[in-house]
Amino acid sequence: MEHHQLWITGVVNKLLGKYVAAVLAFLHIKASDPAHPIPNHIAVELVVILLAVVFFGWLRTRLSVNRPGIMQQLCEMLLTNPMGIGARDLLDDIIGHHGRSFLPVVGGVGLFVLFCNLISIIPGFESPTANITVTIGCALVAVSYYHYSGIRHHGARRYLKQFLGPLLPMSPLMVIIETVSHGARILSLSVRLFANMFVSELLYGVFLGLAMLAFSAGWNLSPVVGGMILLFPLTFPILFIGLHIFVAVLQGFVFTLLPIIYLSGAVAEEH
Repeated sequence: MEHHQLWITGVVNKLLGKYVAAVLAFLHIKASDPAHPIPNHIAVELVVILLAVVFFGWLRTRLSVNRPGIMQQLCEMLLTNPMGIGARDLLDDIIGHHGRSFLPVVGGVGLFVLFCNLISIIPGFESPTANITVTIGCALVAVSYYHYSGIRHHGARRYLKQFLGPLLPMSPLMVIIETVSHGARILSLSVRLFANMFVSELLYGVFLGLAMLAFSAGWNLSPVVGGMILLFPLTFPILFIGLHIFVAVLQGFVFTLLPIIYLSGAVAEEH
């Protein structure tokens, strides 16, 4: 059971909890908390999806070629920018001319990870990506998609043949090596994202708590001392929010870059 329930989790459980409980009972799955079967990370994920749908639905009505707004320009920077690190830039550079066909899935997963990373900036929310089950799910989607793309591009027989290696006598060993290698990609994607987001939120909470303790101790000594120490609780959140935003954006970029690299290997002609 989670250490505490977010307010939004209570709202989501009130709206959808009984339906989820019914589905779990039908599947003979026992919820850790039958009264609240939807945990924090699932509830916040649903909120992220809802906010993304509303935001992009609103943005679509404001798109303009001649007079793009600030929000449109910021979103276009995620696709292409002067630094060449937008999703479309990476697809063009790493995969080539047909790379843009992968943009909906790669970009969608990348944006989902980015929004999940950033939502904890809003008071009362936690990053779903600070939960290992969420990051494993995202990694499985990315890895499954590049295998699917490789099979669709080359055909199942030709794509799977790469797992056997160039020499038939070494095929059993190559199958083991390739299986471990591709499995390690799931571990790499999921653990990296989970660890960074978990530590980022933990650092923010710990240092904010220490700053508040210092303020409380100073206030007990003297209101003047407490007032001076109050600068730390007011400053630390700003510093760590900035750090959290940096980590969130960086990990969103990494979770976009690595699947593109894996895709380039899966659809490369030398397969």
